[in-house]
Amino acid sequence: MTEPLVLGIETSCDETGVGIVRGHTLLADAVASSVDEHARFGGVVPEVASRAHLEAMVPTIERACDTAGIRLSDVDAIAVTSGPGLAGALMVGVAAAKALAIGVGKPIYGVNHLAAHVAVDQLEHGPLPEPCLAMLVSGGHSSLLRVTDVTGQDGGVDPLGATIDDAAGEAFDKVARLLGLPFPGGPHIDRAAREGDRVYVDFPRGLTSRRDLERHRFDFSFSGLKTAVARWVEARERSGEPVPVNDVAASFQEAVCDVLTRKAVDAAVSEGIEDILIGGGVAANSRLRAMAEERAAAKGIRVRIPRPGLCTDNGAMVAALGAEMVSRGRTPSALDLPADSSLPVTEVLV
Repeated sequence: MTEPLVLGIETSCDETGVGIVRGHTLLADAVASSVDEHARFGGVVPEVASRAHLEAMVPTIERACDTAGIRLSDVDAIAVTSGPGLAGALMVGVAAAKALAIGVGKPIYGVNHLAAHVAVDQLEHGPLPEPCLAMLVSGGHSSLLRVTDVTGQDGGVDPLGATIDDAAGEAFDKVARLLGLPFPGGPHIDRAAREGDRVYVDFPRGLTSRRDLERHRFDFSFSGLKTAVARWVEARERSGEPVPVNDVAASFQEAVCDVLTRKAVDAAVSEGIEDILIGGGVAANSRLRAMAEERAAAKGIRVRIPRPGLCTDNGAMVAALGAEMVSRGRTPSALDLPADSSLPVTEVLV
């Protein structure tokens, strides 16, 4: 068959994303973000996000179709993030996808947000090596996955490790707030860190002690790191000394990237995997990208990271996974597919 033309809808958090792909070729990636509406609250407000999705959905679909030069009736399938994510936000996207599927008479694929972050790399670097080790780092997830089939067939996505408290993206947002930097924190900490000293403060590396590695070898914890930064900043403020924002940002970022890359490379070596794929919003971090490539190369491991615009939540990644579902002949979802805020990563197709 010819390469499938798929429209993907992503509404798991605060971005309304609509992407259109043909096979592994990206035709359109339209995003409407409500981040400015959340910034004054210092984090995403679920009800605000849901209402923003409602307002942005139709214009974003129209913009994507115009960019791709297609009509809705041209697509072979509709793909949508069914979970995990914010329940209300997911419901908006799933309802819109169902309406489109019924309206144009096309099959619908409810897919996993995390697996979509893996599939999107194909739009830039071609077919995924199988197996590969995927490290997903975002506001809600820090995960290590062994991927042999991104569509999830026959246990194709196998979790090796996950966050047990704060994910990396959450830690970036919370530390940014401590340092008086805007929301979302990741880009602002990355920018500040470029002017700072990475070894100014030796912040802790969570779950890396010998005892921790026995029980949580591939798991992540950034709650203690966040608290350590808070205590350090509070001590400076109590003593009346200025807080060196750039140096603290650089030292914090170094701790996060050290743990992420160390565990990812260790997992790849342990599993005999020669390719690491990094996805999720934190994958846009410049220090993470550089450190991952350096440490992986030392072990003879290749690293694949999509360009920053494809790391953050977007409809293109959902369309990419949907196209893979069609190409591999996976059975479409039923029209009563749910929005599942706690969808496990092992359930790639709902």
